[in-house]
Amino acid sequence: QVQLVESGGGSVQSGGSLRLSCAASAYMISYVCMGWFRQAPGKEREGVAATNSDGRTNYADSVKGRFTISSDNAKNTLYLQMNSLKPEDTAMYYCAAVYSSYCSGSLSRRFYNYWGQGTQVTVSS
Repeated sequence: QVQLVESGGGSVQSGGSLRLSCAASAYMISYVCMGWFRQAPGKEREGVAATNSDGRTNYADSVKGRFTISSDNAKNTLYLQMNSLKPEDTAMYYCAAVYSSYCSGSLSRRFYNYWGQGTQVTVSS
């Protein structure tokens, strides 16, 4: 069982920044793969960022160069630094997790089976 708690969302103007956090608690957490997703009203949930077991990061094209995923293993926390935010970044942001011996850095929601409650990000123009 994996429990995920996101925080850090809010309302910002276009061009602003936010940092999202996802605190994870799990049995054998070293085998947990995590990623960030978002879902805008009326749209499907989409992958935003994830990291594979080799440390390589994977980003959606729409956020490359603006968002950075990172983690603090000592705190069991995943972060998403979001810079140069745009109105189209407005969405509910979710942290996702799955137990796996190898993290592929997948941005497919079907790879993950644990989800946090989400944190809202609203960007105004």
